[in-house]
Amino acid sequence: MSMHWPELLSRKRLGSTQAPSESTARTDFQRDFDRIVFCSAFRRMQDKTQIFPLSKIDYVRTRLTHSLESSSVGRSLGTLVGEQIIARHRLQGYEAADIGAICAAACLGHDIGNPPFGHSGEDGIRHWAVFGPGRERVAAIHDQGQQEDFTSFEGNAQGFRVLTRLQNRDNPGGLQLTCATLAAFTKYPRESWLGGNDFDGVSARKQGFVCEDRDYFEEVAANVGLLRRDPHRAIWHRHPLAFLVEAADDICYRVIDIEDGFRLGHIGYQEALGLFLAVLPDPGLQQARLKAISGEKERVEFLRAKVINQAVAEAMECFLDLETDLLNGRFDQPLLSQIPHRAEMDQLIDLATRKLYCAPEVVEIEAAGFEVMNELLERFIQVLDDVALHGERAKPKSRMMLRLIPEQFIGPEGLPDDDLYTRLLRLTDFVAGMTDSYAVSAYKKLTGISLPG
Repeated sequence: MSMHWPELLSRKRLGSTQAPSESTARTDFQRDFDRIVFCSAFRRMQDKTQIFPLSKIDYVRTRLTHSLESSSVGRSLGTLVGEQIIARHRLQGYEAADIGAICAAACLGHDIGNPPFGHSGEDGIRHWAVFGPGRERVAAIHDQGQQEDFTSFEGNAQGFRVLTRLQNRDNPGGLQLTCATLAAFTKYPRESWLGGNDFDGVSARKQGFVCEDRDYFEEVAANVGLLRRDPHRAIWHRHPLAFLVEAADDICYRVIDIEDGFRLGHIGYQEALGLFLAVLPDPGLQQARLKAISGEKERVEFLRAKVINQAVAEAMECFLDLETDLLNGRFDQPLLSQIPHRAEMDQLIDLATRKLYCAPEVVEIEAAGFEVMNELLERFIQVLDDVALHGERAKPKSRMMLRLIPEQFIGPEGLPDDDLYTRLLRLTDFVAGMTDSYAVSAYKKLTGISLPG
């Protein structure tokens, strides 16, 4: 069994009966990129945490700038690989730029489902569902997979949901992106509960879609010809281009987090210089070129660009060497774990873990983020449950607070769904879609810490 590139590059749009575009001036995959750029969930990432939450420093990267940078790297990687793939397989009707555009669009949306406060926001939702006051409600859901959607809440699965259901919600398939882009976007092509089965490989570590969205992903997988890993559970081998999307993300956050850490004073100039030079094949030549650059900031920027270029070249070669195994589903590790300078790239993330991710200003706000997420989820679910169970006889406070939730996150005609799973799913859609600042503001208003002006 093997996957095949003509299927993997499917232009079929999820939820649409419209035929693929014949235009070469603006291809279907370029349209995917544009649809993500112009959606509201993408704009909200300008106020979502990358490393430093709620930073007042304009320089610091957000999820939005990180996604744009990852998309740029993904386009380069995809185009370089696409040139070789098209030549190898003599693919007709495709250009290298098409594969670059798929990777660029998938990278652009790769963090679009992240809740407020970055990964600590994900942890906060899981904590509420497993250890917090939400555990009794989640336990009352009879389906194990539906429970796992909350106890193992995952921003990647929420991202698939944003792209296919929450944006352009009146359309079947949401943004109606091509199946090729959606499959490349999905780093974890599996449901949340695997029936106790243990699957190895990086693509099985987390869930890529919730129970409600399983049919959508099954349609995507069928259209691009993904290989199923189990006849009974919803788990597939990755789309090969998902490895490039993952690599682009890995390259960006490893390299650029060091640059951010240097700019904010958490990492010394010589330390950043040494780490970057270690990745490059001719450090002596690069040091000679640095002498022509006057400022430390500019030197670090120069080396950052060189390191990204080197990592892209090595990831490309790695992908091409492993192409047959990728198509057969026999390779399932991050590409950066196989490149020649993998140890040096690992040193970047090791330093960031020691000096950035545990910086006091990061930990303090992330700890507060747990409290914010817990309070928002608990207060709003009490409202939804009360109105769902008692209707017009619900408490006046509940009927009043229901107005604070947008109708799309309540249910048809502004009434919460009778089904507990659906109520919880819509609530997490609402809370996960908040920006960092909005979540803090909502928390302060609900708890009476601050009142509207």
